[in-house]
Order: sequence, then structure tokens, then C-alpha cells
Amino acid sequence: MAVTSSLNSIHISPRTPKTPRVAAEDEEDDVELELLNEEERRLAERDIDEPVEHEPHGKKPISAKDKRSMVLLCVLYLIQGVPLGLALGSVPFLLKEHLSYSQLATFALSSYPYSLKLLWSPIVDSIFFKSIGRRKSWIIPMQLIVGSLMLYISLNVQKLLDDPAHHLTELTVVFTSLVTLSATQDIAVDGWALTLLSQDCLSYASTCQTIGLNTGFFASFTVFLAFNSEAFAWGIPVLTLGAYLRFWSIVCYCVTVWLIFFKKEDKEAATTADMSIVSVYKTIWTICQLKRSCLSVSCGDLVLMGVTDVQLLILVHLFAKIGFVAHEATSLKLVEKGLKREDLAIAVLIDFPFQILGGWLAAKWSRGDKPLRPWLYAFWPRFLFGVISALTVYLFPKPPISPGFFAYLIGFTVISSFTSTVQFVGISAFHTRVSDPLIGGTYMTLLNTFTNLGGTWPKWFVLKGVDYFTIATCKIPDAGSEILVKATECVSEVGKSHCKAINGNCVIERDGYYIVTTAGMIFGIVFLVGFIYPSARKLQALPTSAWRLKQL
Repeated sequence: MAVTSSLNSIHISPRTPKTPRVAAEDEEDDVELELLNEEERRLAERDIDEPVEHEPHGKKPISAKDKRSMVLLCVLYLIQGVPLGLALGSVPFLLKEHLSYSQLATFALSSYPYSLKLLWSPIVDSIFFKSIGRRKSWIIPMQLIVGSLMLYISLNVQKLLDDPAHHLTELTVVFTSLVTLSATQDIAVDGWALTLLSQDCLSYASTCQTIGLNTGFFASFTVFLAFNSEAFAWGIPVLTLGAYLRFWSIVCYCVTVWLIFFKKEDKEAATTADMSIVSVYKTIWTICQLKRSCLSVSCGDLVLMGVTDVQLLILVHLFAKIGFVAHEATSLKLVEKGLKREDLAIAVLIDFPFQILGGWLAAKWSRGDKPLRPWLYAFWPRFLFGVISALTVYLFPKPPISPGFFAYLIGFTVISSFTSTVQFVGISAFHTRVSDPLIGGTYMTLLNTFTNLGGTWPKWFVLKGVDYFTIATCKIPDAGSEILVKATECVSEVGKSHCKAINGNCVIERDGYYIVTTAGMIFGIVFLVGFIYPSARKLQALPTSAWRLKQL
């Protein structure tokens, strides 16, 4: 993609029931049937695996309580999106003026905790104070600490950003903490959404998350970058990072105070509240050990020794995005070539409504017995857009860019983001279909964790690789001749400054960006044809019973 404009590495989970207590073996069927409605229960007793086609009913009006709950959920998810937009969006662009890609790779580690929250989600679900509430026990302290951390950064932002190379560790630790706390709050809010909304409105929980999380992300990315630029301000005072962080720290404190004194949390039913930490971790392990059902769908040569259905899906998720993550550096490269941050912000802002439209269309295409079909089809245009992205960087004109070229960037960003959204929604539909309703929350979180991880873990290697494969030369004119000095430090911003100080010019003889991008795309195409296609076709052809825990 020419310009990244969404949380492509973060998978938003459709809301499903959280994990209940693990029933004894002789109670298993009764517990599962208890979680199903009357029609599903009758079909389950006849061992029918196919999803139930419900009779159409008239839509009930949304109650005032549900509307208030939706607003609250949007606000809570909004608070999560703010630090994510900073860590994944605007701050790397602010740091690019002072740091090399290798140093940015270190800062990129701050985004990892959001993809690993499954590791501590059972703790958040199991430990709480009854007097405060199961979810508020975590939401309140997390938001207070997030607000305090943002206040701390705002008071020290000048020191941190003026010389980020010497404060890289502190920057990384602070923003890693912010993302970790936001991920923990997300776990608690996800669980609260299941009881905060009525059963009829439960499907709106993912809508609230999408609206809140994306609004917070875009506020911290596009809106902040735009108003942080003097060229975009139109006479309005420039919005500094310190002022922006102080504003959101106040918002965190105000929302938290309101939760403490004015919002009471309803108690959850015993079937969803009485979980032990050990039982949830055992459930996760049990899901990963689900036996293969390939004999029923003729898996042929696809069978891997000792690999279960879920493990096969996990392997697909871990490596499916390598061909796309190589473009992580594309936006940074465009800024390096001369694209203004405010132009980037405008392109992303225009792209936002098209992503919403793309999500709606992809949801329609993902219905039926082949939910992975749009996900698979979207691979090829994404590879094509990857090639176009590299060509755009290579052929980027000298600034200032013309209106025609800027219009091209906007159009290309919209189309490439659309394919990303199609894949996002397609894989969401598949996860929703295969997750066992008995332990839907844990099942969904497990699958989404590996989807997120597949887009997160390669980032460090991509950014490191750009610098590793880059060869730079410091060109120094001297008495009518030119002296070429090999300068590996010319890759970093500090090295470029040193070269400039001796009246030299940094010349890139070989740009590692193109090597990393090409290598990632080659691997992505080979992996798609040789592994993803056959695996995805077999996995979506499995009967629903193949994904159920009761098979064990």
C-alpha cells in the first residue's frame, strides 16, 4: 500500500460469548445445550452440524439503555485507539526525521503487546473485586495509568523527541506500556460488552468497537499529523504532541471518574463468571489439539504429520501477511522522498469512509459456505499493489508534488486499502463460523491472536532489513574532484547529518527497501500457491463438528 490507513495488524473480533466453566464430562452436552436457543438445541440433539437458518422476525427497536451502553462502549474503545494511533501511526513519522529504520524497528516493538494479549486475557477474565465489578476492576486502573502515562509523556515530550536516538529505550518502554495497558483494557471491555448490551443488540458490540477504535486511531494519526503541521493549520495554532497528550489524559481521568461514581456493573451469570485461570489455559491448549478431520474431505497430500486442523490454520495466519508487511516501510519511504505529513494525513482521511464501505461489501461476499473466498481472492490485487507501491517510491517526483500525482496517491490508497479490508472481514467471517459457541470467546481470541501476530512479528525484521541491505556513500567535492567515502552510518539520520557537516552528500547506491519488498513478495506468492490455497480450501470444507471441542 502506498499509504497505510488502518489498523491492518490488529484484528477486531466479532463479539461472542466468553468462556464458561469447563463442565464435567457427563455434563458436557447439557452445558452446551444450555447455551443454545430452542431451535439450535433441537438440531443439536439430532447431531446436525450446519448453521441454523432462523425464521425472519421483525426487528425490535433499540432500547434507551442499549443506546446508552453503545455510547459508553464507543467511548471506551475510543480511549484504546488513541495510544494505538500514536504508537502505530504518527509517532514513527515524527521519529523518522531523527532515527534510522533499524532504530524505528526497535520502537516498532511497542505494537507487539496488542497481538499477544491472549497470554494474559485469562487473568483479566478471572481475577476481580466483586465490590467494584468484574470488568470495572480492570478498566478503571488501566485508564488511570494510561492517563498518567500520557501526562508523563506530555511533560517530557520535548526531551524525548528533540533527541530520540539517546532516549529510544525510554520511548519504546513508555509506548510499549501504553499499548499493553490498552490491550488489557480491551480484554475487559470486550467481556463487558457481552453483558452491557441486551441479547438482541449484542451484534452491535463489534460495530461499537470498530467505530471507537478507528476513531481514536485516526484522531491520533491523521488528525494529529494534519494539525501538527504548520502548512495545514490555516492560521490555527499548531497542535503539539504535548498538548494532544494532555487533552487525552484529561479525557481518561474524566471517563474513569464517571465509571467509578455513576456507572454500576451488572453481575454476570454463573455460567460465564465462574472461570479459573487454569481451566481457560487448558481450554486454549485443547483447541490447539483438535484432531484432524481430513478423511471426511479427502485432504490428500495436504496432511502434515502431527498437525491438527487448528494448528494448520495457525500456520496459515503466521506467514500469510509476510508479503504485505514488507510494505511497512512504504509510507516512511514516501515521507523520506518528500511527501508531506499533512498530505499523508489528508490521503488517509479521505480513505476512511471507503474502508467502511469495503467492510460492508466484504461482509456480503463472505456469506455462504465459502467465507474464505474473498480473503483468498484479495491476495493477488494486494501483491499487485505491492509492486505499484515500490514503483511509486522509485518514481516519486521531486517535491513539491503536483495535484495530479497527489490525486493518484489518494486513489491508489483507497483501492489498496479496500483489498486489505476485504481480507480482514473475510477472515473474521470464517473465525465466527468455526468458533465453538460453548467457548466462543476463548476460541475467537486464540484465532485472532495469531492473525494479529502474523502481521506484527515480521515488522522488526522488515525495518531492520531495510538498513541492513542499504549501501550508502558520502560524496565530498574537493578541489574540483570528488572523493567518495564509504559511510555505513550514512544510512541513519545521524550519519547523514555528519556527512552534511563535512559538506558532503549522502548517496544511496543500493536501497534495502526494494530488496526487502521483493523478497517478501516472492515468499508471499510461493506460500500462497503452495500452502495457503490448498490449506484454506480444505479447512473451509470441514464440517462444523470438526471444530468442536466435544470431539475430543
